[in-house]
Amino acid sequence: MSINVNIYYTGENGNAQKFIKEMINQGIVDEIRAEPGNIKYDYFIPVDDEETVLLIDAWEDQKALDEHHASNMMNKIAKLRDKYDLKMKAERYKSNDEGFSDHDKEFIRN
Repeated sequence: MSINVNIYYTGENGNAQKFIKEMINQGIVDEIRAEPGNIKYDYFIPVDDEETVLLIDAWEDQKALDEHHASNMMNKIAKLRDKYDLKMKAERYKSNDEGFSDHDKEFIRN
């Protein structure tokens, strides 16, 4: 059962996007993606809110997520969040690994 966390970072004057660029430039994003148990770590910008960035973060299980939270990278991330004065909203989802139903698949275009 995987764990998916959506984090919405919101700031002012483009600070959320500056945060992402610094996360990438410092190599923090690559370090996180290389952590055992990381499935996904991707940023997205909503088309109707350029002051917000969505992080979709997925982990194999709670143990992998706990180890990530205990890592030194969390200190780096917290410092950058403070530097850019970002607010956060988080959502957490657990995957049941059942996939899409046949009915759901009718609406997916490949």
